[in-house]
Amino acid sequence: MNSKISFEGIGEVVATFACGDGVAAGQVVKVTEDGTVGPCSDGEKFCGVALSAQDGYAAVQLGGLVKAPLSGEGVAAGWCKLSADGSGGVKKDDSAGVEYLVVRVESDGAVVRL
Repeated sequence: MNSKISFEGIGEVVATFACGDGVAAGQVVKVTEDGTVGPCSDGEKFCGVALSAQDGYAAVQLGGLVKAPLSGEGVAAGWCKLSADGSGGVKKDDSAGVEYLVVRVESDGAVVRL
């Protein structure tokens, strides 16, 4: 991929949530209760990506372009149904996934529009 192309910060929407155990920066998360996020299980829908997590709080990117860890095969640039992979990343999921616009696939993840 051309190193002169950058998608960082485009449309970024970030909110602070309380977070449960197991939330780490860089992983996809779900809302678990009012104002609280937690890790996703395999096949679950995710609300965003934790940008940071410490002292019981997480900054979660809810919108815009974000890089998410990727597992499995079949994710390509374009519209793709994705769900959580249960390990903090995302995977292709044609049956239960939500459609996202993937703008780039890299060896260490995919850039996805939330």
